[in-house]
Amino acid sequence: MPCLLLLLEIDYGDWVSPLVLVVGGGIGFLVVWSLTRHTRRVAHEQAAELVEVARREAAVAAEELKQKAEADIQEKRADANREFDRREIEADVRLREIRAHEESLALLDYQFEQKQERLNRENAAIRQARDAIRALSKGVRKRLEGVSQMDADAIRLALREEVLLECQDELRQLRRETLEKSEQELQTNARRVLVAAMQRLASQPANDLTSTLVPLPSEEMKGRIIGREGRNIKSFESATGVTVLIDESPQMVLLSSFDPVRREVARVALDALVKDGRIHPASIEEAVKRAQAEIDLTTTQAGEEAVARLNINGLHPEIIQLLGRLKFRFAYNQNALDHSIETAFLASMLASEVGLDPNVAKRAGLLHDIGKAASSELEGSHAHIGAEFIKRHGETPIVVNAVAAHHEEVKPETVYAGLVILADTVSAMRPGARAESMTVYAQRLERLEKLALALEGVQQAFAIQAGREIRVVVAPQVVTDDGARELAKQLRAKIEAELQYPSTIKITVIREQRFTETAT
Repeated sequence: MPCLLLLLEIDYGDWVSPLVLVVGGGIGFLVVWSLTRHTRRVAHEQAAELVEVARREAAVAAEELKQKAEADIQEKRADANREFDRREIEADVRLREIRAHEESLALLDYQFEQKQERLNRENAAIRQARDAIRALSKGVRKRLEGVSQMDADAIRLALREEVLLECQDELRQLRRETLEKSEQELQTNARRVLVAAMQRLASQPANDLTSTLVPLPSEEMKGRIIGREGRNIKSFESATGVTVLIDESPQMVLLSSFDPVRREVARVALDALVKDGRIHPASIEEAVKRAQAEIDLTTTQAGEEAVARLNINGLHPEIIQLLGRLKFRFAYNQNALDHSIETAFLASMLASEVGLDPNVAKRAGLLHDIGKAASSELEGSHAHIGAEFIKRHGETPIVVNAVAAHHEEVKPETVYAGLVILADTVSAMRPGARAESMTVYAQRLERLEKLALALEGVQQAFAIQAGREIRVVVAPQVVTDDGARELAKQLRAKIEAELQYPSTIKITVIREQRFTETAT
């Protein structure tokens, strides 16, 4: 640029220099403006890139923080669940201890009542003997007064009658003592036999009865189980006969059905569908068929294992398969198949102790509850259904009668029926065999008290002895003595009709009037 200006100055002189300056200045301005604009544009682009990089880094950091927070939440939730389970187990243990103490107190109360009754009988006998002695003394005095007027034959006859009377009293006393001693020996021997059999049996503790829950890998699986417009869940419920409950519980669904075998089939089928991932009506039908075949095989194996464990021969295959279905049934939290095996062992041991055939007792004990696994469409009690079933498949009349009579619905015809009744009672009533959960136990006691309070004239009701006794206090102004007796009968009928309970419930109605005065 300076060279150009110099040439212009040389060629044109002084009049051209102002124009050249203006043109040069404009060109310089344009160059500077272009460079400035380019620099600003580059700066804006770099700034935008930096902002974008910063935004991405912030998003990544936020996602990491979110994942870490979710992991912490899951860990704390798992800790809370474990703590809740631990406390629930501790509560169940304490409840069982309380029940054991209550049963001990009940036994002591029963023994005390027996001793009190025996003392009352002995006191009555003593009073009777004292009155007899007084009467005898009066008779002797009268006879002595008349001895002087009696001859030898009359005296001999009187002495004979007196000796005969005394011997009869002694014979009666001796017979009573012999009978009491025989009864005590029989009770002691029976107690020894029963305790010996129970000590020989080493049975496993009761199983925990819980709801049938199926875990899911993710919450998204719930939507796939439901399907479009609910077609998958409807197809699954129709094929299995169970109700599928899907709520807000994280990653799990609940299967509900009164039939435990159907519930187990549904659980196996749903597990298979979740693992496969393909859930639609066709795959549901296939999975249910496979699950049913698997459960049939499982029940057959369970029945065969029970028979092999007890070393029983000659059972019909249909009986073995139906026996295996008891594996999925529970009484409170006692497994029905384990209870049958335990009853068989106890019956066999008791039969051995009293000199009977242990194999017959073992067979009857194993089959006594087989009617519980039969179809619900059959009418009658499980004892009757089971007896008819094994009778059709060739069991002996002794075993059939023992199965039919184990709840005393029919008359026991053999000693083996009595052994099965005893073994069944021992297995079901031993401590911890059929323990309820704390919630169910509390609800049953509350229901028992409400049944009593609903009757007219009842002021208070207390369920005691772990629900085996209820004491009812009535208003004496409203309920008479005869009314209290009728109220006890009404309450017994309501309990039998509306409440499910193990063993028996003793009902005690209390009616009393109290009059208090204060002397000043």
